[in-house]
Amino acid sequence: MKIKNIFEENKPTLSFEVFPPSRDGNIEELYRVISELAELKPDFFSVTYGAGGSTREKTVEIASKIRNDFGRETLAHLTCVQATGTDILQELGKLEKTGIENILALRGDPPKENKTFVKTEGGFEYASELVEFIKLNGDFSIGVAGYPEVHPEAPDMEHDIVNLKKKIDAGADFIITQMFFDNEDFYRFRDNTISAGIHVPIIPGIFPIFNYRQISRIVSLCGAKIPPKLHDKLSRVNDRSEEVEKYGIEHAIRQSEDLLKNGVSGLHFYSMNRSRHVMRITQELFKKII
Repeated sequence: MKIKNIFEENKPTLSFEVFPPSRDGNIEELYRVISELAELKPDFFSVTYGAGGSTREKTVEIASKIRNDFGRETLAHLTCVQATGTDILQELGKLEKTGIENILALRGDPPKENKTFVKTEGGFEYASELVEFIKLNGDFSIGVAGYPEVHPEAPDMEHDIVNLKKKIDAGADFIITQMFFDNEDFYRFRDNTISAGIHVPIIPGIFPIFNYRQISRIVSLCGAKIPPKLHDKLSRVNDRSEEVEKYGIEHAIRQSEDLLKNGVSGLHFYSMNRSRHVMRITQELFKKII
């Protein structure tokens, strides 16, 4: 089922992001995590791949297994990085062959050895170009990324929203946001998209904090900021993992509950290939909703 059609049911969606493990031996552990998360009956899983287009083959394999073995819809990531139009066409064929109908179209992060994105000869420079190409060469529901705190390479929110609208005008059906920890940033972003004439569903991306060092590194890469009160709490217990996870889960529950009260199209959890903390959050939310 296409994700754009799921939104027609007029209820908030639930989705989880997973990624191919860097070591082949960990693939069975990932499938165990997916099996547990699938019990929550999410509307879809998204499957990413590594920087520079690495693990691309694994992405298709995992996305196919989620759909065909676990019975949940999948959203396969597809990026411009180190890919020509011919490469993308081949990927679209593989996805179609396995029955995958949904793609998250991204420009993508450059390989680790490159500080900036460089267009591949015969490829695409912007996600909007990739969206347009997918639209012309397949029958997919297409999602794109949005940045509540502005894309790290954008000069300001205004320019960032202009680029986002280009992706929507090219044929994207919905937006999934980068992680954020202050809902006011999301609401401001949503208001700006509406003012710009963007009227597709926007799914906020939620990152449950469970490791202090990890979140510090991730935040520095994506530009998200942690609210001062939460940062102070985490700093005081940074060497006590159980306390960090406790505060992280509490914040994610409050954040998610507030977003649902304010009419979001769904919640998208960055699972980091773990199930326990995400299951605790969603089960607590289910109790409150019911």
